[in-house]
Amino acid sequence: MQYRVRARGFSLYELLMTVTLVALVLTLGIPAFGSIVADHRLRVEVDALFHAVHLARKASVVRRRVITICPSYDGINCEPGFDWSMGWMMFVNTDRDQPPTRDDDEPVLRHHPVDQNTRITANRRSFTLRSTELRATNGTLVICDRVGRAEPRALVISYTGRPRVARKDSRGKPYRCPD
Repeated sequence: MQYRVRARGFSLYELLMTVTLVALVLTLGIPAFGSIVADHRLRVEVDALFHAVHLARKASVVRRRVITICPSYDGINCEPGFDWSMGWMMFVNTDRDQPPTRDDDEPVLRHHPVDQNTRITANRRSFTLRSTELRATNGTLVICDRVGRAEPRALVISYTGRPRVARKDSRGKPYRCPD
């Protein structure tokens, strides 16, 4: 009796077709995955700022104090300028100074470092929320992906301190990231 041994493995043609198919799927899938990750990063930063504004509104009413949100790298001092990309902090501004400067006796309520792939710019150097008064002016923070893989969005803060997320400005045009 003679047994026949079956060859195991792939032919060269099958191997080439499999490698080609895998390369094609990766070529189409990796850029889409990058935009999904970038969009998630933006969503995280928008949500952090959105919730911070809500917390600041609530804290200003409950504590009957002025609460300030400003750009901050170290979580101790407010940075000058309109670039919030290094991070931001929220603190109780007991002396109500303008521009806001955190003193040693003013507690920091929250500090948030921003992801290095995200850029945040604002049209205000800080946002101050008061329990009984309207803010001085409304403002907008534009959150962008530094590489441009995700559509920018903005956090618009009203006179009363109510935040909302928008993808288009008041003229109906999409927000653009400053260069």
